Amino acid sequence: KVQLMEFGGGSVQAGGSLRLSCAVSGNIDPSYSMGWFRQAPGQKREGVAAIDKDGDTAYADSVKGRFTISKDSAKNTLDLLMDRLTPNDTGMYYCAADFNGWDVVVVVTAPQVQEDFGYWGQGTQVTVAS
Repeated sequence: KVQLMEFGGGSVQAGGSLRLSCAVSGNIDPSYSMGWFRQAPGQKREGVAAIDKDGDTAYADSVKGRFTISKDSAKNTLDLLMDRLTPNDTGMYYCAADFNGWDVVVVVTAPQVQEDFGYWGQGTQVTVAS
């Protein structure tokens, strides 16, 4: 069984930075894709960033150039460094993993693929004040 737990959310002023981390435990299939997703109040969940077993990454257009996804395979952690935050980045952030080998661009852009992701953390709140 795979379990994920997010850390690092909080409140920050616009223009500030936060680093989210996700601790992954359990049996990790080599064909995994992992991603960060977020949901703002009253909005649908959206893909933010994704990374696959080869280190290929993809980002939502709204965060390109500001967010960086990375993984530490030895520690089984997934990070999201968020810079130049804006109030539009406010929301609940979730990390998730799946072992169907999805292309990272599809993970970020396709809601139907996100719905099929097998493993999710409980989420961590990010609030950006203007």
